Amino acid sequence: MSEQHSTPPLRLFNSLTRQQEDFVPVHTGEARVYTCGPTVYNYPHIGNMRAYVFADVLGRTLSFKGYRLSHVINITDVGHLTDDADAGEDKLERQAAKEARSIWDIAKHYTEAYWADIAALNIRAPMQWSIATDYVPQMIAFAEKIAPQHCYELDSGLYFDVSTVADYGRLARAATEEGEGRIEQVDGKRHPADFAIWRKTPLGEKRQMEWDSPWGKGAPGWHLECSVMSGALLGFPFDIHTGGIDHREIHHPNEIAQNQAFVEAESGCGCADLALDVPAHSGAKLWMHNNFLVERTGKMSKSSGEFLRLQLLIDKGYHPLAYRLMCLQAHYRSELEFSWDGLGAALTRLKRLVMAVASVRAQGAAAAAAGPKFAGHLARFDAAISDDLNTPVALTLLEEVVGLKKVDAGEKLAAIAAMDAVLGLNLLSLDRADLRIRPKAAGITEGEIEAVLVRRKEARAAKDFATSDALRDELAARGVEVMDGDVVLGWEWKLGE
Repeated sequence: MSEQHSTPPLRLFNSLTRQQEDFVPVHTGEARVYTCGPTVYNYPHIGNMRAYVFADVLGRTLSFKGYRLSHVINITDVGHLTDDADAGEDKLERQAAKEARSIWDIAKHYTEAYWADIAALNIRAPMQWSIATDYVPQMIAFAEKIAPQHCYELDSGLYFDVSTVADYGRLARAATEEGEGRIEQVDGKRHPADFAIWRKTPLGEKRQMEWDSPWGKGAPGWHLECSVMSGALLGFPFDIHTGGIDHREIHHPNEIAQNQAFVEAESGCGCADLALDVPAHSGAKLWMHNNFLVERTGKMSKSSGEFLRLQLLIDKGYHPLAYRLMCLQAHYRSELEFSWDGLGAALTRLKRLVMAVASVRAQGAAAAAAGPKFAGHLARFDAAISDDLNTPVALTLLEEVVGLKKVDAGEKLAAIAAMDAVLGLNLLSLDRADLRIRPKAAGITEGEIEAVLVRRKEARAAKDFATSDALRDELAARGVEVMDGDVVLGWEWKLGE
């Protein structure tokens, strides 16, 4: 859209206030967004990747609405313990020992794997990837600024006293929703919810990643990293902070507490003046969280062995954009249940879209401006996506446009392009062949399949149904399912797992 304040206004759900709010940027015409990125100690699973599909749709929507987008995603390569609440081992240190590799090699390998998944899901690269270890001096300076009024030192590290800020835990609704249930006691902490700002290296130990600080040699706490990088790159307050709903319970409340303390130190205001009745005191005006991807067999956990990562889907013959479409079929604040049947249905839906759009492209028309015949569809699409990113409705509106007959092909392509700029399905460049991925375990080539299908079509044309059935059975025995008679897909096939 060309205007920054188009009608309808963009309304987004703020987890801090638990209500939808009109998006009003801190800086006119610009949207500044920070997304909590991965801890790069292992491959991300597909549940992790749902958070980045959501953040990508948010960013694309802000661009669609005419805002200049400044988006930052961090890479946590130090400081995240095996329990979110400051208990256990450092995730990267543990994985480095397990794989007998340096922690720097572990971080590099899994960062590149995450970036490959980002590209495969057609997620736009942010303005900046912020790498935690690049910001350790700023983290120490940030901690020094807030420590006098808000922190205390123990043998194990520097801890933030949550009683020193107003409204601690409001984001999690900890008092009524038991949001702090995962916090474990650390000897000497004043309050159970207090959390580490700096973790000292225990006496007699040496970590692969450690730095000198006023509190001794050690490493920053996980929560400190995001406060420092978001403030350094986007400034307080910025517009939107995103993450998975699990971050709403501990990680983000701790970020907010640090941000309040920093704003207080910078402004000279008293703590009571920084209550969260003014959401900007949290560091971000809006806090947005996507819900969980639910998988009933237990393979979402990285401890399960063959956990559900994107490459596993590809190895089984599913194009990664089928998973993106699967995510778009549910509202980001709703739980989404994963199943192989559901993923297969999403792939079929994507194939129909891709083939229909390819048919329009084959007419040789260049994408023109969307004409008046598409104005109503685009207005309804705008209304859907402006209603807290209602992608399920937006998808059906895209399909309506794709299915329109007797309209100018160039104008139709322009309308599809405008919608797909938000949904990110890459419809103007994909074709049917791109979506056909040979499963890793398949024992038959695509050429062999197509050759049998040619013979089978000839047999059916000659009404030799015995031969047709025999050839179908031959393919079935080799793991190929033939789907006959689909009006859009035509003669389609897929390889079983």
